[in-house]
Amino acid sequence: MILVKVYVMLKDSVVDVQGEAIKDATHTMSYENVSEVRMGKYFEIKFDNNSNDLEKDVDEICDGLLANPNIESYRYEIVGDIQ
Repeated sequence: MILVKVYVMLKDSVVDVQGEAIKDATHTMSYENVSEVRMGKYFEIKFDNNSNDLEKDVDEICDGLLANPNIESYRYEIVGDIQ
C-alpha cells in the first residue's frame, strides 16, 4: 500500500472565518501572542502498490472531490510503502 497525505487549506485571499473564531478563542484563554489561525482539512488516502499514475490520480481526486479549486489549495505527500 502507498499512503498519500493530503492537506487542503483556504487560499490566502479567502477570509478564514473559522480560523478567526479560533484565534479569538485563544485570546480569551489568555494566549494573546496568537496572531493568526488558518483552519484546513487533512486526508489520508491509501492506494494499491500497482497504481500507475499515482500523482495524476491524487490530483484528480483533490480537484474533483477534496478541494474546491475556487477557494482552496492543496498539497500532498507521498509517504511510500506502508504495511
